[in-house]
Amino acid sequence: MRRRTFITSATGTAAAAVPFVAQRRSVGVSDVTRAAAGMNALVESDDRQGGHTQLEKAALKGRNGVMELQQRNAGERVRRALYALAAEYTTIAAWSCIDARNLDQAQKYLNQSTTYAGLSQDGPTEMRVWVNHSMLAYQRRNWPEALAAAQAAHACTAARTDPFFDSLGRVRVALAYASLGDARSALRSLGSAQDTLAKASRRERPRWTAFYGQAELDHLGAIVHYHSDRFVHAEAMAHRALAKIPPAFCRNRALATAQLALAQLHQGDAEQATTTATDVFTIMGDTRLPGRMRTLIGDFHRDLFVMAPSTTYARDWADRMRAEWSRA
Repeated sequence: MRRRTFITSATGTAAAAVPFVAQRRSVGVSDVTRAAAGMNALVESDDRQGGHTQLEKAALKGRNGVMELQQRNAGERVRRALYALAAEYTTIAAWSCIDARNLDQAQKYLNQSTTYAGLSQDGPTEMRVWVNHSMLAYQRRNWPEALAAAQAAHACTAARTDPFFDSLGRVRVALAYASLGDARSALRSLGSAQDTLAKASRRERPRWTAFYGQAELDHLGAIVHYHSDRFVHAEAMAHRALAKIPPAFCRNRALATAQLALAQLHQGDAEQATTTATDVFTIMGDTRLPGRMRTLIGDFHRDLFVMAPSTTYARDWADRMRAEWSRA
């Protein structure tokens, strides 16, 4: 059984595995499989509702269970797989904090993940950590660091050997360039991300990569075009993304919808943009908006009241926004 397979494909709860192996003197592949069992459930929870405290706590519980296994006898292959699992669980905790805008705590977790990923010597895991470093810097608006981390992700072994990961690294580079105001480099990197994704074959990859494909590339492309002041292109790519994002990815659909609203607003179609932005609340349903999404909606709110402060639809939007914020 390949290492990536037993890390990512099991089902159940990681915590349940620890008592089972506690009676054994050594750790084997089957123990790693059981310790990895909760990973898919955590990723699926994030897909639905984004980062939240319960997700962070569950990820840390899974990580702690893995580190207990590290204290037992194990072969080199199993030891590295355990470090990869520790990195992935800790990265889930970090990502949950990024999504919830608890950025200082996210930084602490990512620092730990970086160590675990290096010890694992696992290419996709190392890339995941660097991608999250880039996303954290992006949320902090530290554009040079976002670019450096994205370039580190793109330099990982996984990106050099698999066009899928190559594309993921290139689009993160594009986002950083766009935020730095280098539209030419951003669009060049975005085009390269599209070209390499088209070359990616269908094969088994870690569960966390399920979010990335043509739909997510279009969504991120909309952001690149938006920050490059290409609002018509941003709107077109947001529409393309929404046509392909699976219904189960509620958080991603809501983020793409908010991006669409911003693109429409900055083309001067404020009323339509307001209608679009309201759809974010419908998509998320009873789920509280993650901090990152609330920030994006806050950007829309601010820009709307700069452009159309006295309109009826802006006042209606403000009433709806207050109701949604207080509901949380």
